[in-house]
Amino acid sequence: MTALVIAEHDNLSLKPSTLNTVTAAMQLSSDVHILVVGSNAQAVAQAAAKISGVGKVIHADAPQYADQLVENIAAQILVLAPQYSHILAPSTAGGKNVLPRVAALLDVSQISDITRVISQDTFERPIYAGNAIATVQSTDVIKVITVRTTGFDAASAQDGNAAIEVIAAVSDQGKSVFKGRELTKSDRPELTAAKIIVSGGRGLGSAEKYHEVMEPLADKMGAALGASRAAVDAGYVPNDYQVGQTGKIVAPTLYVAIGISGAIQHLAGMKDSKVIVAINKDPEAPIFSVADYGLAADLFEAVPELIKELG
Repeated sequence: MTALVIAEHDNLSLKPSTLNTVTAAMQLSSDVHILVVGSNAQAVAQAAAKISGVGKVIHADAPQYADQLVENIAAQILVLAPQYSHILAPSTAGGKNVLPRVAALLDVSQISDITRVISQDTFERPIYAGNAIATVQSTDVIKVITVRTTGFDAASAQDGNAAIEVIAAVSDQGKSVFKGRELTKSDRPELTAAKIIVSGGRGLGSAEKYHEVMEPLADKMGAALGASRAAVDAGYVPNDYQVGQTGKIVAPTLYVAIGISGAIQHLAGMKDSKVIVAINKDPEAPIFSVADYGLAADLFEAVPELIKELG
């Protein structure tokens, strides 16, 4: 039985989520391959070949893959699918975009958001915003799986020496056209890969206050910036800052929640963090139920004091 991991990348570098997915794949098979589908993505294929435990990197490179259009990527995966018992991708926007299409075209049921491998056909996944864990068994010949990356440690990115096999790209499917992309550029760590995250919520009151209060703290701590859904919906920050069930799932070493009440959909996205610190003026706020350290205080006073103490 061989497992295929779909690499997450931007044609320039491999995303850290791929490393966690490789760890999950290694619990399913001793023979793990990585598929890199991109345009001028040789650097990505080389990085994938260095991942510990990877037996082979399969590289399909063509201009039609430049913008990661799901129809083209799915078509490439389908060519290879019969050779594999398991096909895995990170449970990110990219993985959630392509694998459902692959599963449908293979006429199998997708197994979504797994957090634990019990056996080659049985997995655990969270349901009800993480308040219950479902055990799922699949009898499909090919198992199509998205992996919640916070459930698995990252594989080493330096110890491998896999061979790279270049394969022919499938033709452009012509079913979609890339129109444009709006990106938020920042020198801070990427949210899903950051070891420290500071998140702001509705309690900040405005976009101006979010930036005034949160950015100096993030800069002082070398942290990524996050936000609750309420803060995003209110327009304080773009939606790619959102942490939660309908945003990004994170599990940093330190998560600092500021002015966040702790709605269940937010908790589902960050409660696996190693250490959680909460600052909220409401001592009854649900966020304190998951916090390792809590401070019931006015954030506009507490955060400047915290920055001062950090030197």
